Order: sequence, then structure tokens, then C-alpha cells
Amino acid sequence: MSRKWMYGILVTVFSVLGFLPGPGWAGDFNPGFRQWVKDFYPIAEKEGIRRITLDAAFAGVVVPEPQVLEKARFQPEFTTEIWDYLDRRVHPLAVDKGQKMARFYARTLESVEKRFGVEQAVLLAIWSMESNYGAILEQPGKLFYVPLALATLAYGDTKRSKFARNQLIAALKILQAGDVDRSQLTGSWAGAMGHTQFIPTSYLAYGIDMDGNGRRDIWTSVPDALATAANLLHKNGWRTGLSWGYEIVLPSNGEQFKEQTKTLAEWAALGFARPSGSDSFPRSDDKAVLKLFAGPRGPAFLMMKNFFVLKRYNNADSYALAVGLLADRLAGKQGVVQAWPRPAGSLTAEEKIELQERLQERGYYSGEIDGHLGQGTKAAISSFQVEAGLVDDGIASQSLLKALRR
Repeated sequence: MSRKWMYGILVTVFSVLGFLPGPGWAGDFNPGFRQWVKDFYPIAEKEGIRRITLDAAFAGVVVPEPQVLEKARFQPEFTTEIWDYLDRRVHPLAVDKGQKMARFYARTLESVEKRFGVEQAVLLAIWSMESNYGAILEQPGKLFYVPLALATLAYGDTKRSKFARNQLIAALKILQAGDVDRSQLTGSWAGAMGHTQFIPTSYLAYGIDMDGNGRRDIWTSVPDALATAANLLHKNGWRTGLSWGYEIVLPSNGEQFKEQTKTLAEWAALGFARPSGSDSFPRSDDKAVLKLFAGPRGPAFLMMKNFFVLKRYNNADSYALAVGLLADRLAGKQGVVQAWPRPAGSLTAEEKIELQERLQERGYYSGEIDGHLGQGTKAAISSFQVEAGLVDDGIASQSLLKALRR
């Protein structure tokens, strides 16, 4: 009996048993990939992974997942302007949904905040940023079987192979511990898992069983997912009750101090004031770093310790800023006061949502109202422009929105 035939039988058996979740399992037998898996066995066993775990994890895994390699290969450079990045993440829909989640999970959020000292609004903001409050987990086409995804990267992506091997070992430890069934061990193409999108090594370091059922389940247990996120922030020095940062007005010579660290009192003495005009800050001896996300023409921020703790979740400044701003909005605080230096005629986050709503009302757009102006929205804009006798450029603008309002 040929090896290909034997693996075909395994695929059938494990499919019947419900062990083969989602896409990536069909295709021709790949001897190179199977040899990689075979060679990986002794490496995993040295890390304490039992043979039965390895066999169960890789049963039926005969080809790498092409979508994983495609996504890894075509990751675009991050060139999004900060206001566009924030528009997609800090907008009225995210705030409204987050406040509904706050009411629905009030007891859970109170318990997590009491135990770890991380404010509820911050946890909700992270949940929104990572999985749209879990909505992404309801879209099977966007999820991958984590061991397959990581094995694919380790086998076929030289740039990420070391990372993928380490994460694959951690994923197998999760499976072996029984925290999640094989069929539920799903995540992004790079292995980020669950409501709060933890890579396997971070899950092992920070995973919490908040609901007390004996498993750290960030895939289906919202309490476990939120507690795991809170534990990460707590262990990295989150300062309970203190701000992540302050929006400030840049004085005429302020740009020269970009990325410098001073006490809040020292910043105030240099002429850095809050948009309200106040030059006073609580805890004036605390240190802060000056961040300019859009140069001297945009809002400036003095970032406190908690901003840098947020970066332990995701190391991008833009990510930490978005979490902080969304958390403030969820807590009922004011958003950014000063205007971002958007190009003339461009739309704000609220106006992008209104644009989609008006296109939908007129029958041009049938997609999700989310403020993300993707290909579906651009096609709808183009259709409206043609029928309205406007220049067909597919561009969302103030003039287009005014035409729709008419």
C-alpha cells in the first residue's frame, strides 16, 4: 500500500471523527512537507510533546496551506496614514457595540478588573481591536487550523520559520494540556488565537481560566479571553487608574522635543498644554514621552507608562494609540480634540459610515456598514457617480457625500 493511499485513509477516518476543521486539507500529497513533519517529531518530543499528541495534531496534514503562504508573502508595508488607521478602529460603531458588550458582560468585566487592576474600557478596546468583539471568530473562512498554519510557515517561509517552529511547539503544548479540542484550535494565518488574539507562546505565559471550568479557553469563553488580556497587561506593569497619555497642543518650537522624555511638570514649563488650555497635569512628577503621529500639524501626545504597557500587546505605536483612544470613548470621555491633517475634501470616520449608509439606502451598497471603504464601497460609489452624472473616480469625498445627501 502506497504512503499516499495510507494518508488518504487517515484523512477519511479523521474527517469522519470530526478532527479536520476548515480549509487547507484538500490537495495533492506533498512528500516534502510530510518529510518536514516527520523530521519535526523528534524536535517536538524533546520539548515534552507526547507521540499521541503529535499523531493527533498532524493526522491528515499532508499538504501545506497555500493561503497561509500567500498571506505571508504579500504582507504590504504599513503606509496607512494615522487618521485612516484610527478611522477603521475608533468610530461610533465600535463604541456603540463596546458599550453594549459592557452591559452584557458587566459582571465578568467587574471581576476581571478587580482581580487584575485593568480598567474595563481598556479590555473592551483590545477585544474590539483584536476580533471585533469576537465577530471574526464567526467567519470560518478567515480562520486556520493553527498547527497546520504554523507548520506551513515553518516549512515554506524562511523569514518566519524560526518563529513558526517555536509557536508550533507551544500550540502542541496547548493541545496536549487539553485546554482546547483539536477542532477548535484555530486562529489567524500567523497563529494568533481566540477573542483576544494570542499567539501560542503568549497564551502559555498569560492564559487564565477565569470561568473556573479547568480550561484556559480564549476561543469560546469571553471571561477567559478578557482575563488573559488583563493578565498580560498586569504582568507587564499596568498602572491601575492612571492614564495612558494626554493629548496636548504643540507649542511653536515643540517639534524639536519629539520622542524625548521629561516629567509632566517639565513639559508644562516648556509650554505644552492640554487642548482645554490648562497647563496642569495630575501627578506632575510622572514622566512622559512626546509622540507626534502626524508631524507638527497634527495632534501631539504625552505618553505615560500605560501606553508602553499596551505596546507589549502589539508593538506598534498606532495600535497602542488606537486602544487608548477607543478606551476613552468607551468610558464616555472625549476623543481627540484637534483635527488630523487630512487631505482637503476627505471624510472623517463618522462621515465614512454615513456615506455607506446613504449608498445602502439608495441600493448601491449591500456590504457591511463599518466605515471601511474597501472595494465594495468603491464599486458602489462608482455606480452612483455614473447614474448621477458625476466624474466616475470611485473616490469618497466631501463633494460626493453632499451629492448623496441631496
